Amino acid sequence: MEKAPKRWKMIFISWLFVYPVVNVMFALIFPLLSDLPQLVKTLVFTVILVPLMGIAIPVLHRRFWEWITK
Repeated sequence: MEKAPKRWKMIFISWLFVYPVVNVMFALIFPLLSDLPQLVKTLVFTVILVPLMGIAIPVLHRRFWEWITK
């Protein structure tokens, strides 16, 4: 029987992906959107970030599954 994943490890792996992506987006994308209203900036930000998370985080969880369940 496989061990249950440690929730804190899954959150940590997710954060390791999200933190640098958010910083890159702030540096590269937000200057291009500086004249737009905040709601539009947030919309663009989430339209980019959420699909990236949906693709990358499951891959990262599979990659580190042995450590996550340890």
